[in-house]
Amino acid sequence: MASADITKPASRRPYHHGDLRRAILTAALDVIAADGPSALSLRDLARRAGVSHAAPAHHFGDRTGLLTAIAAEGFGLLATALREAPDLKEAGVRYVRFAREHPAHFQVMFSPGLLRTDDLELTTARTLTGDALREAVSGVDPEGIEPRLAGVAAWSLAHGFATLLLGHNLDGPVDGRDPEEVFRTLAGMLFRAT
Repeated sequence: MASADITKPASRRPYHHGDLRRAILTAALDVIAADGPSALSLRDLARRAGVSHAAPAHHFGDRTGLLTAIAAEGFGLLATALREAPDLKEAGVRYVRFAREHPAHFQVMFSPGLLRTDDLELTTARTLTGDALREAVSGVDPEGIEPRLAGVAAWSLAHGFATLLLGHNLDGPVDGRDPEEVFRTLAGMLFRAT
C-alpha cells in the first residue's frame, strides 16, 4: 500500500459558479412569483444558489439593490416587447403577454417603495419603456384627447387588465378565453387606429 505524500498540500477544486448574478436573479424571481417580494431574503437566495451568504450582496449590495435590478431587467424586457408591436392595440397585447410571462418582474417593477428609483439602469429602462409606449400612441386618433393623456389611457387599460388578470380577478369574465384576444377586443372598443 502506498503512503500518501503529506508534504504536498491537498489540492482544492477551484470554485466556479458560472453566472452567479443570473442565478441569484432567477432564484429571486422564483421566490417572488411564489410568495411575493416580501419573502425575498439574500441569505435564502445564497443558500438556493449554493454560495456564501455574502455573494448576493457582492452583486447587488442589498435586497433593495436586487429588487431594483429585477425591475430594471423587467422594464428592459417590456420596452423590447413594446417596440416590436406594429400598433397600439398590439403594444397593449404585448404588455399583457409580458405580465403573464414575467409575473415576478411585473410585480416588482411597479412597486417604487421597494426600489432605488434614482438608479441609472432602472431610470434608463423606464425611459425606454415610456418611449416605446409614446411611439405606439402616436399612431392613433385620440378623438380630441391630447396624446399624453391618450398614452395614460392606453397604459391604464393594459396595466389594469394585466394586474386584474394576474390577480385572478378576471377568471369569470374571461372564462377560459384567450386573455390576449379579450384585451384586443377591449382595446378595439376604446382606441381606433388612424
